Amino acid sequence: MNVRQHWEKVYGTRAPDQVSWFRPHLETSLTLIERATRGDRDASIIDVGGGASTLVDDLLERQYRNITVADISQTALEVARKRLGKAAESVRWLQADVTQTVFPAHSYDVWHDRAVFHFLTKPEDRIAYVRNAALAVEPGGHVIVGAFGPEGPTKCSGLDVMRYDAESLHGEFGPHFRLVESLQELHDTPFGTTQQFLYCYCAVEQ
Repeated sequence: MNVRQHWEKVYGTRAPDQVSWFRPHLETSLTLIERATRGDRDASIIDVGGGASTLVDDLLERQYRNITVADISQTALEVARKRLGKAAESVRWLQADVTQTVFPAHSYDVWHDRAVFHFLTKPEDRIAYVRNAALAVEPGGHVIVGAFGPEGPTKCSGLDVMRYDAESLHGEFGPHFRLVESLQELHDTPFGTTQQFLYCYCAVEQ
């Protein structure tokens, strides 16, 4: 089973709120996106691995008008589209593997990823991800990545994952990305367990 087939199966067999990473509202992500956009509701935002996440709902509620949701799973995207109803028409939906898709150059002011990067256990996949992010984000734009922290789980959804502290996560991105802030979050899963997330909020050097 390849990576896309794995995630199609996950989203085809589990309800959106019955996966460990589900959170009704991504408060940390929303706070960092608000900081990055400085109130500009026309800022171009891509939610990488957004899938069935409710982040797009909350961004629309806050009147953001330029949103792209990308995910390797078409099933996950359809879950979100169905949930949003007519509001989904104002969002761009992109089925894509972030390690393989070449995004339009300098197209996004904010690149957001919660819980994709830690699944990239192969160095070549992380290199491809960073290369694609560097190309896709406007110089002076921002990258927000949330991954498992040093005390996070070692497996998720049956897959091995990486764990990071602030130095090692930012180190994957390199000097082209200037670290603005890093913070930890304890995420309560739907199953009564707790996962440690580490967020890095970076600015893309001009």
